[in-house]
Amino acid sequence: WFGKRDLKREIASLEAEGAQGKAMGNWADLSSRIKTGYAQFFYINQNERLTREILDLMVRLEKIAQVRYAGGLAAQQDVIRTQVEQTNLKNELIALESEGHHVQTQLNTLVARPAHAPLAQPERLRPLPEPARLDYAALQERVRGRSPQLLIEEAKTRSAEKTRELTYRNRYPDVTVGVAPLQSGSSIKEWMVMVEMNIPLQQSSRRSQEREAEAMLAAARSRKESATNQALAELSQSLSALEAARRTETTIANSLLPQAELTYQSALASYQNGKLDFSTLLDSQRQIRQAKQSQIKVQAEGQARLADIERLLGEEL
Repeated sequence: WFGKRDLKREIASLEAEGAQGKAMGNWADLSSRIKTGYAQFFYINQNERLTREILDLMVRLEKIAQVRYAGGLAAQQDVIRTQVEQTNLKNELIALESEGHHVQTQLNTLVARPAHAPLAQPERLRPLPEPARLDYAALQERVRGRSPQLLIEEAKTRSAEKTRELTYRNRYPDVTVGVAPLQSGSSIKEWMVMVEMNIPLQQSSRRSQEREAEAMLAAARSRKESATNQALAELSQSLSALEAARRTETTIANSLLPQAELTYQSALASYQNGKLDFSTLLDSQRQIRQAKQSQIKVQAEGQARLADIERLLGEEL
């Protein structure tokens, strides 16, 4: 009576929606971890390639230092320093190979492959969305309407509302009517009719259930509000970090890296002419390496922040 069965059906339907939202949230989280892992794999691979390039460069610098030392134009210390630099670079390659193996194992696990299954070398990263597509106000509305976590909390809140309504309707009696055949031998000769009425007499127990339902609804609304605020805060932080990574990469590519290249070329020419010491040459080479490493790092950071935004949205940009 009084729509109780309809309310129970609606509660079950909302619980199903919550389960569907949980499945979407699990996939969004897994997808984000895969994207972040790929970005890290790309960073390690590019860093390893850069280290090998610098190692080859140090081999060439060693030959230049040896020629100058043989001609009495440089100290033996210059040759030794190039060899020390090569040894340090080889140690870094060992560490990068180990780290790359760990990341590859994690990626294989995330995509349900054997841990030691080979992975192709990452060639490039996804292009970042245009700034116009990263407007906070627009993404805020998409998070409110599509975020898997918020969909779960919304379903729980609506279920708590229906549960409260059902609890109040339990003040009214229920009537059950049943009809059953009575079999005698191999035939049915009689029928039984049953009428049952459930009258809620324990009002104190009902009132306690109603207060509990009200408290559960208030808690569900509080959790929804907290989850919404948390998601929007994470969105703002990820957008800010993504924009910072984009601007940093632009600065490195357009200013820092060209300047470091020019400094190194000038230092190399001056060293070959005997106008510059070897320490300054090494410092200029390190500046190039640091600039390239920073560029690769901010590229991977931008991809990680993009993955975080897409996890909040529950879809790709």
